[in-house]
Amino acid sequence: MKKILVVQSSARQEGSLTREYTAQLVRQIEAANPGSWVVTRDLGAEPIPHLDGTLLGGWMKPAEEQTEAERAAAARSGQLIDELLASDIVVIGSSMYNFGITSTLKSWFDHVLLAGRTFKYTENGPVGLAGDRKVYVVTARGGRYAGTPIDFQEPYIRQLLGFIGIQDVEFVNVEGQALGEEEAAKGRAEADQALAVIA
Repeated sequence: MKKILVVQSSARQEGSLTREYTAQLVRQIEAANPGSWVVTRDLGAEPIPHLDGTLLGGWMKPAEEQTEAERAAAARSGQLIDELLASDIVVIGSSMYNFGITSTLKSWFDHVLLAGRTFKYTENGPVGLAGDRKVYVVTARGGRYAGTPIDFQEPYIRQLLGFIGIQDVEFVNVEGQALGEEEAAKGRAEADQALAVIA
């Protein structure tokens, strides 16, 4: 049995390849691990507020000085962190918009990267506290970016996850989707092949 956290970030509810391939991957993981349960955090349908002064107040102010809004913001962050730390496997659907991750996925990371919960500072630098889990990242891209200097998605996501101790990260990229029918089909076939050897 596995506890699976699914984080969807596509702004589209219909016609999203990240949603399609993420759902397929989750089905495979469930089939390989009977009795698993899934928690889905859909950032496209229910965006998380961007990091702001209210959340910082909820994190940094003494409890007696916090406003109701600051307490609520800190509680929301705590719930997202609890979901992450309760998981054995995380599956992230990360559409590429303007060469990077969605702003909603950035907001999720901003909420779950919290000193004392998912990392800590030591005399030797920061140490991740959330490393005991596997992460799959499904991306969909109009062009071909994997392994090039303009792939800003994968290095950034790896850096964020690595900072909180998660090193076991695997990417499934659906590339070339805006390069014509032949390239789009090739990109999907490559992604299908990558999924076939997972779980």
